[in-house]
Amino acid sequence: VADPTPGPGEVIVEVARCGIRGSDLHMTEDPFFDLPPGSVLGHEYAGEVVALGKGVDRVKVGDRVAVLPLSGCWQCASCLAGEPAWCARMRLEGGGYGEYARVSQHQCLRLPCTVTTEDGALVEPLAVGLHGVTLSNLPPGDRVLIVGAVPLELPATFWCKNLGASRIAVPAASNRREALAYRMGATAFIDPAERTLDSVLDALGGPPDVVFECVGKPGVLETCIEYVRPRGAVVILGLCTARDAFLPFNVVAKEVRLHGSAFYTRRDFEVAADTLDADPAAPHAMITETVALAHLPEAFEALRHRTSQCKVLVKPG
Repeated sequence: VADPTPGPGEVIVEVARCGIRGSDLHMTEDPFFDLPPGSVLGHEYAGEVVALGKGVDRVKVGDRVAVLPLSGCWQCASCLAGEPAWCARMRLEGGGYGEYARVSQHQCLRLPCTVTTEDGALVEPLAVGLHGVTLSNLPPGDRVLIVGAVPLELPATFWCKNLGASRIAVPAASNRREALAYRMGATAFIDPAERTLDSVLDALGGPPDVVFECVGKPGVLETCIEYVRPRGAVVILGLCTARDAFLPFNVVAKEVRLHGSAFYTRRDFEVAADTLDADPAAPHAMITETVALAHLPEAFEALRHRTSQCKVLVKPG
């Protein structure tokens, strides 16, 4: 692939680190996404600005940035409000699995001076978790159950703890994952193979006020509705593209709030970066391996199977 050159309002970012994302795995095996051959994936990345296009005035060469992978028109009300996810021209752009990426200057968030570009690659997954937890309207003292995959589960755990949840139960099938979850703020662990309503009640001391669905597979949403307390909330972070079914009566009878969480805002990115600036230790613990670009295919395919890995980063240079 030829090195990119910047157009008007665009910059070239030399990628320092890019996280391997579960959605990238999903997009490469699910026909729903119709991903064309030759696509450059990778949207959890940070690096250094090395070239500027005409009219760029928000960043300069040498700036270390995390990249917001949502592209918009940058002129509509949604874009001006820092919410390109709702722009009529929104696109989710990859590019992080390469040495260089071309992005709009509006997609660049300058990293605080104390945040490394390695940790800068965590801004995007942290923003995903923050957006979902914010949408839950989680009040301090709530009990939380997080059902799902580690790359989504741990950022959600981190923000629930930081926003005042009293008890947080997560699945932990291995000692390594249990240690990571504990470091991110979990207070109880449940073996996924033994997860029942009774085990959830025991772990939390009562039914959860909020359940985060981070799996994205048919049948899981129905289970989350079963677990949550009456008038509780179920926030859907998992990416399920298959048709699913649940009994609407159970939602009505318990007056459950179902809330989907898509992407994030620029403000979520800013808060995630500022939090890494203040206390990077817990989020940094999510990084379990860093691989060179030449070893990306092997590492990528290995993550399709059960593993003790959490966040694998690619180092393209």
